[in-house]
Amino acid sequence: MGEHRRTILITGASAGIGAALARECAGRGYDLILTARREGPLKALAEELAAQHGVTADIVVADLAEPGAPVALVEAIAVRGVRADGLINNAGFSRTTGFLATDPADHASMIRVMLTAPVELSRLLLPDMVARGWGRVLNVASLAGQMPATGGDTLYGPIKSFLIKASQGLWLETQGTGVHVTALCPGYTYTEFHDVNGSREQVSSAYPKWMWMDADRVARIGWEAVEANRPRVTPGVANNVLAALGGLLPDSLALKMLGGHAKRLDRL
Repeated sequence: MGEHRRTILITGASAGIGAALARECAGRGYDLILTARREGPLKALAEELAAQHGVTADIVVADLAEPGAPVALVEAIAVRGVRADGLINNAGFSRTTGFLATDPADHASMIRVMLTAPVELSRLLLPDMVARGWGRVLNVASLAGQMPATGGDTLYGPIKSFLIKASQGLWLETQGTGVHVTALCPGYTYTEFHDVNGSREQVSSAYPKWMWMDADRVARIGWEAVEANRPRVTPGVANNVLAALGGLLPDSLALKMLGGHAKRLDRL
């Protein structure tokens, strides 16, 4: 048998940044395990990547909002005789109707998908990566995790902030093991994300075009950062400036500015 080809597990791979990361990794010769809730888009993407890049792309349909889903996902991969040499925690969604107006079940799903699942999947897969002396973990966070809080989408920023801090801690813990851990913090990116949560028209009107980035470019920057073993990367000059300002402004001013922006969104 030839040398083992490394395989990357990508959650939320059916569209958006997840699909862009799948294309980026396939273009670099990695085999893939693609997971999301929708089987149709996963199959189409797997067939596209196999045809264009000659890689193997397995799919596993899973809903990470379900308790026990991370364990079941890892078990399903093992049953197929496939191993995950790398992990991209990308699955996520948002509710923008306000904390008080959002169903508590949706809050619980957000926390399980974007916070609990990345923690559990990392804990399940990292020991074997360390034992083999090679691994890549890319956690797709957000510019929102580096900015002051906003009202309305109340949990999204704090969850992403947690993911950034957790990634930095894992980066420290895995130094010298051959495992790289990076938090990818994109700003506004052209994907299906805003179509799903119904905010596409609002955010497109509220933010100038220079603030938006293409998903393929975000994916390339993210994967190059994890290969280089950078603990965090924020694509785009404008987003880096915003992140720096977010850390420098006093809370009273930053919250006022973001609160005013949220009101503009509501009026659109």
